[in-house]
Amino acid sequence: MLSVRSIHSNHYSIPATTHPPTLFNHPKTLKRTFPTPNPNPKPHTIRSVLQWNRKPQLAGDTPRVVVITSGKGGVGKTTTTANVGLSLARLGFSVVAIDADVGLRNLDLLLGLENRVNYTVVEVLNGDCRLDQALVRDKRWSNFELLCISKPRSKLPIGFGGKALVWLVDALKSRQEGCPDFIIIDCPAGIDAGFITAITPANEAILVTTPDITSLRDADRVTGLLECDGIRDIKMMVNRVRTDMIKGEDMMSVLDVQEMLGLALLGVIPEDSEVIRSTNRGYPLVLNKPPTLAGLAFEQAAWRLVEQDSMKAVMVEEEPKKRGFFSFFGG
Repeated sequence: MLSVRSIHSNHYSIPATTHPPTLFNHPKTLKRTFPTPNPNPKPHTIRSVLQWNRKPQLAGDTPRVVVITSGKGGVGKTTTTANVGLSLARLGFSVVAIDADVGLRNLDLLLGLENRVNYTVVEVLNGDCRLDQALVRDKRWSNFELLCISKPRSKLPIGFGGKALVWLVDALKSRQEGCPDFIIIDCPAGIDAGFITAITPANEAILVTTPDITSLRDADRVTGLLECDGIRDIKMMVNRVRTDMIKGEDMMSVLDVQEMLGLALLGVIPEDSEVIRSTNRGYPLVLNKPPTLAGLAFEQAAWRLVEQDSMKAVMVEEEPKKRGFFSFFGG
């Protein structure tokens, strides 16, 4: 049985005793202290400082339209959208997050913006408001905005589909405030009309899955549908990973998941009880102080997304179990 022992990026290598990098503070509250320079610095120390004290370089043309999907419900799509979106905003990029789950939206709850959503895309299409009125700007990070497709328990017009969402993305590109760097679409569960509508304007996809058979079967099916729609840049995030269960051979390892799906790995999110607390408070994990393991994993995934990077899980063979006294007798 294989298990995850250490994970590193394709381009970056971090010692096992080094904590993952945290994101930059807001420009208004930026306070940075630098250590006293060493006259004879070690080469590996210099590389580490240069890597984690720089802003990631945005790869690709803007805006980058990324859909976050899975097929199966309850694997963490909305949690991923909220945390990756805010991590991108904290890195200094402008982000518009679109909740494309019609009638069952939850992204506003995770962001703590449920009381500020007055207009939705439906009102924009009907001519009842302007697009900038439907955009909800986060007070914590002004370069992050939320846009909801519809209000809870409401139905979309019959004519609403992929073309309407493409028009919406084009309107965001040409708005007076400037084109956002990232447009992130929170895709609804399933592979019905809502799924087709959400993936239509996207050119990248993040496939969220968990290390269980049912989630992997749905993820494999969704991968084929994304490729049929022309989306080739597909990366996966493995959520709710428990190393204790992997060691006990009760859960598939990240390598097993990657071999089954055959996708590039964007991030591995460990199981964290703080997720439920942050959801109930409307305060995403990446804003917690001190940061949690899951929050740091989301931050690293956002960094890789900016540079169109991927990560690699280094697998080692599990230590053999201790043999008891009766093993000498074949027991």
